Amino acid sequence: MKKILGIELGSTRIKSVLIDESASVIAQGSHEWENKLENGFWTYSLEDVWTGLQSSFADLCKNYGAPIESLDSIGISAMMHGYLAFDKDDKLLVPFRTWRNTTTAQAADELTVALDFNMPQRWSGSHFYQAVLNKEEHVKDVTFLTTLAGYVHWMLTGEKVLGIGDAAGMVPVKDNDYDGDKIEIYNSLLKKNGVDKDLRALLPRAVSAGGDAGCLTEKGALLLDPTGKLKAGCPLCPPEGDAGTGMVATNAVKVRTGNVSAGTSAFAMVVLEKPLSKVNTSIDVVATPSGAPVAMVHANNFTSEINAWASLFNEVIELAGGSIKKGQLFDKLYEISAQSDSDVGGLVGYNFLSGEPIVGMESGIPLVARKPSGKLTLANFMQMQLYSALGAMSIGMEILAEEKVQIDDMCGHGGFFKTPFIGANAMSAALGAPITTMKNAGEGGAWGVAVLALYRICNDTTLECFLDNLFASTEKETVSASSEEKAKFAAFMKDYKAGLAVEKKATEVL
Repeated sequence: MKKILGIELGSTRIKSVLIDESASVIAQGSHEWENKLENGFWTYSLEDVWTGLQSSFADLCKNYGAPIESLDSIGISAMMHGYLAFDKDDKLLVPFRTWRNTTTAQAADELTVALDFNMPQRWSGSHFYQAVLNKEEHVKDVTFLTTLAGYVHWMLTGEKVLGIGDAAGMVPVKDNDYDGDKIEIYNSLLKKNGVDKDLRALLPRAVSAGGDAGCLTEKGALLLDPTGKLKAGCPLCPPEGDAGTGMVATNAVKVRTGNVSAGTSAFAMVVLEKPLSKVNTSIDVVATPSGAPVAMVHANNFTSEINAWASLFNEVIELAGGSIKKGQLFDKLYEISAQSDSDVGGLVGYNFLSGEPIVGMESGIPLVARKPSGKLTLANFMQMQLYSALGAMSIGMEILAEEKVQIDDMCGHGGFFKTPFIGANAMSAALGAPITTMKNAGEGGAWGVAVLALYRICNDTTLECFLDNLFASTEKETVSASSEEKAKFAAFMKDYKAGLAVEKKATEVL
């Protein structure tokens, strides 16, 4: 039996999944962590990266029932974008700046105009150019830029590479490589600002799915497993971002297929059959792990506020002398939302812990409001929380509808879909399309990158064909929101859009 390891560094968990050659899960492990706001930037320390990876792998071994001494392949994935800048001695020049930061507005705006391509604030290229505009001292010493997945992969293999999907979250890509024309324009902007550097020389080598991305070194094996039991030598697939692994985990890499990854942040991905007609700052154009163009609607904020309220409700339960498992609590809270009123009790809310570019919010503050005529019940409150999580994404998807982007199949995965029907039903109402979930919907990106690692050693066909064969017998459930549910969500969105002015004012005064 083959043993394939997939690890994804998510926003709140570092998850490890061990699968066999049929992609069946053998064992799982996890480690919880959280970003910190330091000196105005959301960040994770590199020390926390490695203690977290080691803890997650150790938990996997514990659940496996024995030390893991050899692996056939490994895949690394992580939250996309962000800024990791190193000097010639491989020293990190400034703390990791994550995707969550909305501090690069000037750079993103200038690059979007100059490149005639949407450069979101989250992208690595925007972070670097903003550092240039800010005249930050470290810029002159930068010799290598990468993402979190690229960094971990580099440390495990010694190879400075990125999967094409993750590379597409740094700067624009074209034909399975960085877009040379846009790189030249970017370089001219650097020179205009007194920086004589070639962006291409700073970036990792872009590799499509199945390509050679190096092997686990002895140093890398010890970084992952300090006990020394894990042997070096197995190949690694190109490291990918969570968007790419989400596409793989839902078999959404073919033209006119799409997926929605819903966790701490959320994004909807649709594989395009033709380019979008115009640049829109609410739509990212990225790539599948095999290089096909993808339109992505990204919401910075999704389930964090739901998680916070669930924690509060758990405190109430404990105060009353009770106890409940975390998963059961979420199930109960999601399920009660089905009893909500048609007007959701006159409640409206915003889950913005950080800025939300889709709706023009540079910063965020969670907010709940209710009309005096409404009815405050737990059912209405939870329905409002589910709907508010979907609000920004719904606005972004309206743009794709205007572009007449065709979607034959939309699949959902991530924690939002763990409770049967409820999350999928709300998402279907928000997107106006049926949502399919698979048995592995809660496995997410760690399983997806494990599949890419399996493909690395079994790539005798295209990724699309490989996944079709792999998913042929997977259990699926498709949910289509009723006309009543769609009308309820539409009415909520009317209040949601109107109330954005209140949210904006709240960020200014609070």
